Amino acid sequence: NDIEINCKKSLSCDGKNIGTYSTASLLALSIIDLCETFYCHLGVNVPDHAMTFRSLCNLLQDSVTPFVVSVHAKECADPVLVINLTLVCQATLTIRIIGLLQKCTQVFPQRTESLTNSDLPQSLPVVVIFKDFEAFNSQVLQDFILICSRYTQELPFIFIFGIATSPSAIQHRLPHSVSSLLCIEVFHSLSCTQHLASVFDKLILNSQFPFKLSSRVIQVLVGIFLYHDFSVQNFVKGLQFSMLEHFKSQPLSMLCCQKQEALLSAKTLSKKNVERIRHLPSFMRYVETQEPQEQVQLLTNDEHVKEVCQQLLKNLHKYHKNYYPILQCLHSLTSSLPKFPLGKHIRELHVSCIEKNLWETEEYDSALQLLRILAKDELVAALRKCAEILKSTKILQNVLQQLEDFIGRLEALEEDSSGNGIISGKMEYQRTDLFQLQKTLLEKESRRTKRMNPFEVLRSQVIEFIDSLVREYLTPAELQPLNEVCYYNSSGVLRQRLNVTPRTSIQAALSHPFYYLQNESLKTDAGTISSAAPDLCIVYKLHLECGRLINLYDWLEAFLTVMSAAEDQDTNSEECGKYDSLKHARFIQAVSEMEFLGFIKSTKQKTDHVARLTWGGC
Repeated sequence: NDIEINCKKSLSCDGKNIGTYSTASLLALSIIDLCETFYCHLGVNVPDHAMTFRSLCNLLQDSVTPFVVSVHAKECADPVLVINLTLVCQATLTIRIIGLLQKCTQVFPQRTESLTNSDLPQSLPVVVIFKDFEAFNSQVLQDFILICSRYTQELPFIFIFGIATSPSAIQHRLPHSVSSLLCIEVFHSLSCTQHLASVFDKLILNSQFPFKLSSRVIQVLVGIFLYHDFSVQNFVKGLQFSMLEHFKSQPLSMLCCQKQEALLSAKTLSKKNVERIRHLPSFMRYVETQEPQEQVQLLTNDEHVKEVCQQLLKNLHKYHKNYYPILQCLHSLTSSLPKFPLGKHIRELHVSCIEKNLWETEEYDSALQLLRILAKDELVAALRKCAEILKSTKILQNVLQQLEDFIGRLEALEEDSSGNGIISGKMEYQRTDLFQLQKTLLEKESRRTKRMNPFEVLRSQVIEFIDSLVREYLTPAELQPLNEVCYYNSSGVLRQRLNVTPRTSIQAALSHPFYYLQNESLKTDAGTISSAAPDLCIVYKLHLECGRLINLYDWLEAFLTVMSAAEDQDTNSEECGKYDSLKHARFIQAVSEMEFLGFIKSTKQKTDHVARLTWGGC
């Protein structure tokens, strides 16, 4: 639902939204025989286009007109089909509106006289959405626009063209004589990375959402998003799969819920679940830090473990509540630094924090060095952003108080006009050689002392305060006891399910068809070929025994030998190895499928050979 809301908000032009255009303003251009046209530039995140257009349709039906129809290029090979789809949609909705008007007239007869022509369905525009504009036949588009332009006064039209490449596509698809009939406005959707940031803010970087992802799982999901499909919808599906896998594989996930529910579940833990808690790595580390008597109680007394478990769950929820505001504050301080030492996006900083001690990294030291040279106005603006973040969360009030105190002291501070504050002793010059002069200057430079002005002293205190917050609140999640209850960290399983490798799967299926077809006759020992296997499997296994170039005749002979074994022919007989047209056709088909799958290709080196393309098969 959050993503659909974001999609509704994303289509904007000059600060406006499509829904803000009133019916009267949309009909104004129809009076002068121009068709109002919107170009929605959606980018390359194709998997999200369907959801975007669905949200757009709902938005238009609620705020502009109920007559909205979406058409695909594959459904519209002729302009007549486009017109038919449009008219069917309008007729259906007109019947519904007339029925609603009749009901309203029956319930409120006194309002019948107040109805005007503008209230009738025929005055509303018809919105036609071309989802994949580039895929439409240009002649179909031209004919449809020319036909509609002649009836704009009787039946106003609004066109919405969905473009994935560039708004200049209209110049390549429509001639000037047709495009001149359109009054065009261009709308750009938000980038997919902005939608991803919104998902992170609402689902992952949120203390109200008990389920958490480890750093490696986040890297897998973000990697699939950035390097494969740019689909926010698929990212959310990956998040949902991670949640299902966590609750399926982790028996203690029953404690992954809201605070009060988790505490009630901890009180009623079974003996088996108590033993599972004792075997958690984070709980074992916690036991090692306790006194010997406490260790004995934790290892032998189940009721005591339940009480400690409740306290640890409270600490875990408190850790999350304090973690995210401080993370946002640190991101607001460092996101504008040169070269982004801690990352440009907050998700990068979050991964660094939950993976290791952030203050032990070189990137963190580099960020602090850059913060130590901030000007007064830059530092005050950054601290104000942090104060606004803490005000919105309504927690960590002591930290907010200290930040406001620093801001007040910085604003009241006047710039020191005494220069750089360097105090140096009186230098006496005398005749000497170059080596002696260099030595004297180095000695005097080492004795020079620099006195910091009041602003530099206060700035140093601010940076030390920020560093103390990072060390206190941004500790890695792995160090928190019972973190396994909330954090899903099986990145290998997630990568195997979501980021599959088709070539490896195809090779495994061709090498071991039994595991896919579940046929007992296909079971073979390693290095052997089953004569009952499909032709493609036989041809594939035979090609693994060849080198870079494969002789088609030798390949055919080997294939016929395997086929003869399937027909129980004597391998020493003269009939063995001979082929008929059917076997020849089966071999040609299998070789063609191998070429289609990308395992071989034809070569100009030898006409009766093919080149092998893959190596290291299963």
